Amino acid sequence: MQGQAQLLHPGDAKYEEQMVKGVRGLSVQLVCGDVVSPMVVFWSFTKQGSLIPRAVAISNGIESKVEKASVVLGQVSLRNGTLEVRDLQTAAEGHFMCQAMYEEEEEIRVGYFYIELVVLGKGQLELHPITDTSLCDVALVATLQFKLGTVPVSKPFLQMNNSTPVEGMGIVMTCSVKEGTPLLRYSWHHYTSRDSTGTVAETASGLLNLMSANRTHMGWYTCTAHNEINSQTSEPMYLDVIYGPDEPVISIEPFAINHNGFSANEQEEVIMTCLASSNPPSHYLWFYNSSQVYSGQKYVIAKISRAQTGTYTCLAQNIHLNTRTQTTIILTVYYQPHGKPSCTPFPASNFQDIALQCLWPGGFPPVQLRWVKSSQEANTGVAYSNATSIQRGMDIQNGSMYTCLAFHPGIGEKAVCKTTVWAPGGNPTCSAMATKQNEFLMLSCNWQGGMPRVTLWWRDWRNHVLGGLKQSSNIYVMKSNSSLGGKEFTCIAAHPLRARAIECRIQLEVPRLVAESTEVSLFEGDEVQLGCMLQGPHLGSEVFWYNNKNQVIRPDAQKYRLQQSGTWFKLTIRDTEWPSDSGTYRCAAVNAVGNTSLPISLHVKKYPVPPNVTISKLMYTRQRTEVQLEWVTQGSGNLTGFMVQRRDTKRTFSNSSRSVDSLWETVASDIEPDIRDHRLGGLDPAMVYAFRILAVNHRTTGHPSEMKTPADPPFNAYPAVIGAAVAGMIVATVLSLLVFQYIIRNRANNPRLHDMLLRMAGLEVREHISTPEDAETASGVEDRGGEGLSGTAASAAPVVEASAEGSSAPSAMTKETPSAPEVAAEDAPVEVTITVTTTS
Repeated sequence: MQGQAQLLHPGDAKYEEQMVKGVRGLSVQLVCGDVVSPMVVFWSFTKQGSLIPRAVAISNGIESKVEKASVVLGQVSLRNGTLEVRDLQTAAEGHFMCQAMYEEEEEIRVGYFYIELVVLGKGQLELHPITDTSLCDVALVATLQFKLGTVPVSKPFLQMNNSTPVEGMGIVMTCSVKEGTPLLRYSWHHYTSRDSTGTVAETASGLLNLMSANRTHMGWYTCTAHNEINSQTSEPMYLDVIYGPDEPVISIEPFAINHNGFSANEQEEVIMTCLASSNPPSHYLWFYNSSQVYSGQKYVIAKISRAQTGTYTCLAQNIHLNTRTQTTIILTVYYQPHGKPSCTPFPASNFQDIALQCLWPGGFPPVQLRWVKSSQEANTGVAYSNATSIQRGMDIQNGSMYTCLAFHPGIGEKAVCKTTVWAPGGNPTCSAMATKQNEFLMLSCNWQGGMPRVTLWWRDWRNHVLGGLKQSSNIYVMKSNSSLGGKEFTCIAAHPLRARAIECRIQLEVPRLVAESTEVSLFEGDEVQLGCMLQGPHLGSEVFWYNNKNQVIRPDAQKYRLQQSGTWFKLTIRDTEWPSDSGTYRCAAVNAVGNTSLPISLHVKKYPVPPNVTISKLMYTRQRTEVQLEWVTQGSGNLTGFMVQRRDTKRTFSNSSRSVDSLWETVASDIEPDIRDHRLGGLDPAMVYAFRILAVNHRTTGHPSEMKTPADPPFNAYPAVIGAAVAGMIVATVLSLLVFQYIIRNRANNPRLHDMLLRMAGLEVREHISTPEDAETASGVEDRGGEGLSGTAASAAPVVEASAEGSSAPSAMTKETPSAPEVAAEDAPVEVTITVTTTS
């Protein structure tokens, strides 16, 4: 409890004084004035009847310290300048002073705050010193005097005579306390929720009487008892008033009403909520056309359909009181027609006026339609499902826009359908073509665009109407007839925005053909292209080509290729031949009213005959598997190459002895025109061949040359014989030296052989020198040289003989000289055998 604060000395320093009451054993807070966040705070205490202040606590804004001696006051703590004393003691009664240093308006100020603390409690013991001179000179007599104090109230206890009454019943609430010094006061509080509060009444007694309880009295109740020292509040108690149910209220989402009740659009989610105030809460049942469909407060139809139109009833029940109420509504389901409104202008009054038709049938309720022009309301009136407005064609500007507005409850906004009235530019186009292999004629007339579209019809040369009236495109089909050639047909086009009708004429014509050239010539072997073109309106003519034998050329023919490019038709003849491809070709065209053809003459020429050829050389190689061929040309003329042919000269049948000549076989072709020799291989050495050669000018071959059989190559053994002789002489000499050396070294073992050999050698030497015939013979051999060596290999081989008195040399002394190395195939080597024999 705090008293009135007083400012003692106004000025730079602040002085305040107040009185605070506290209860012994409880806690009390002493505030250091109105200083917020002081820089320095110092608390001191002066006991009642004393003038000496004692330090209690000090703080520098960050840390605080409490003096140990202050424990006699209670449990002291200092926080942000506020001194709190818990478990307050009687010794704390006295004067407290707070000195605070703080900052204000960027200046440091000092404040002094004095607090007088009064401690209240159950009793207070006081000791008074008394001097009784009759008993002793100086004596201290203690007299005990008890002074009765104020007792704080205890926590009240709340009671109700009925915590769950039915609405309209009386309620009595009692609030009682066990301890507390009178005078006591009571205050009653009502909470509709634990977070809210409200004062019901204040009474001098602990009774609260509610004469007739209603639903507004429901909630939590507490009572608070007050005396001079303190106040205490009871635990809350809930008063539950039973009532209901009230008449249900049905709400619908989305909310839409009509003259019968509520409405909803098809396929929408409809949420029907029933609310009937009741305690305990109501139990809800839903009925559709008197049939129960759902149990619960919210009835949700995810996608409502038109079949769910009808009455819906909500029944609310209070199970505790066994009471019920109900409410019924009518729900109409609107559904819009399918698709969107269509706006179409039509010609009227023989193409003089325009009828604007807006159509959107179906739906419930029917769609309201109205025509407007240029965003301005038109006096066309409102029609349901179908609205038609007639406008004069001469009053309408080309490109005018008209709008049809559609209204329907199932549409959130207006549906709009727009159309623009305009006439196409240009003129109609008409054409004629044949169909089904020229069996029918088809007349086609087109003029696209416009709104409404252009109306078209056909008239013949007799001004008779053909077929009926069509919009934008009119096709008339009739039987083909050759009598229609040159006849004229007219297509008539009409539009309301056109003052006069427009005509398009077409005349049926027999096809006409022209050619690039009617006469074409070329050399054989080349490719030639013939062409013809359709001129003018050809009425879908079909074009055919005929060859020089008057046969229709098919597209899959190997000899020919057919091509078409627009009105050009081309025939390509491949690999022309003389004279079979020469002749007259025809380009023919046929349509539904006639036919025509165009002849084109083709002359295929043969190339001039090339010059004659004569074989100048035809010779086998050594192995007879190849021949070397050389030739020369005779006379003048163009040529592009040469061709060589061969055949077997004779071929004998296996079952008879008769023989026949074989056919010529080309073994070489495409020989360049500047070449005059050629080598041919792959011959059978046992077979006799005949060859001939021909000159070629493109595809024209000249006269064949004379037939020739290859000649054998000339024999030339001179190099081989010389080589063999030299080799034989070297071998014989080496062997003789080896034998002679053997005899000399083994003279002791074979003296007789040694003497005989040396004696014979000496005699032979003497004989050769002394005999003139031998010298002549030797010189003759040297003079003949190669002539003497041109014989056979056996006669050319030298023989060396050695005798040794009736004994012959060992067979091991006989040695065969190796053959000479191989040479080119053209000069095949001759095998030469050299034999060395010694005789006794």
